[in-house]
Amino acid sequence: MTVETGGLVEQSKNNITTTVKHVNNRVRYGNKTEKKNRSYKKMRREVVFPRVPDVLQQLFASCTQIFRGPGFVPPASDVNKLCDIIDKMKPEDVGLSKNLQFFKPTGAVNGTPRVTYTTIYQCDQFSLCIFFLPETAVIPLHNHPEMTVFSKLLLGKMHIKSYDWVEPKDSIPPSKCEISIFFQVSKPDSFIHLDVIIIGLFFSLVVAVRLARLKANSVYTAPCNTSVLYPTTGGNIHQFTAVTPCAVLDVLGPPYSKEDDRDCSYYKDFPYSAFSNEGETTRVSEEEREGLGWLEEIEAPENAVMDRIDYLGPQIIENY
Repeated sequence: MTVETGGLVEQSKNNITTTVKHVNNRVRYGNKTEKKNRSYKKMRREVVFPRVPDVLQQLFASCTQIFRGPGFVPPASDVNKLCDIIDKMKPEDVGLSKNLQFFKPTGAVNGTPRVTYTTIYQCDQFSLCIFFLPETAVIPLHNHPEMTVFSKLLLGKMHIKSYDWVEPKDSIPPSKCEISIFFQVSKPDSFIHLDVIIIGLFFSLVVAVRLARLKANSVYTAPCNTSVLYPTTGGNIHQFTAVTPCAVLDVLGPPYSKEDDRDCSYYKDFPYSAFSNEGETTRVSEEEREGLGWLEEIEAPENAVMDRIDYLGPQIIENY
């Protein structure tokens, strides 16, 4: 069964739930299967959480003071404060380790690997999440409506591509264009028009696209500095592609919410030349063309489906 949960598409499993299990401040993946005959002592050990690291508690406390709701952009001083805290965070602060089997490349990837996520904390104003991307996994191009997001690559190597809309929407027309497509039938020289069957003609497919400016298109290796995106700037529409197995910490303010009309939209990108006529292309320099692209909103792609796992790492203390 597939369940949509406000910006993320979650895949539930029938018999076994994947969980994160922490042992001595570390995380490992396993199948959540209960053995009825195991000892009470062993059960107690599994529910004892590691001590919360100071930096994680500081992050939580700062988020409660800084985030104010949809569309609110924290002032520069608060952005810098959060960046300073997140920059200090290490994998061990959320129970991770580079020595975990998950982060060791296998060299062979079969099929389309699925992304997994876990939520450290969530309220109406903000959420703290970790995304786990196996090698070659992709979080497809998506937006963050009315949100300010801080991202920190904790482990691995990742390619990040991001865009911002060119404003105003009609600054560089057209927002719609026509693509000529034809289909060959049984006779080598015959074609079909899709609206009415006419031999030898084409049909026009109208595709709604909007101009965007490329903000990032690079590979990043952990540890690296925190990146920040805003409701209309900073690369609000982005895509993550794992070069090696990765873990990414996201601080979202506010979190996705379908109820508040703050759901995730997905996009397909095209080069600027794909939807620009010859006259428009010549008016834009080659250097500028390389920094522009057209985005088409699409239905959630297959690789948008994610698995959710429980977070059993160091627990935040709300009344600290």
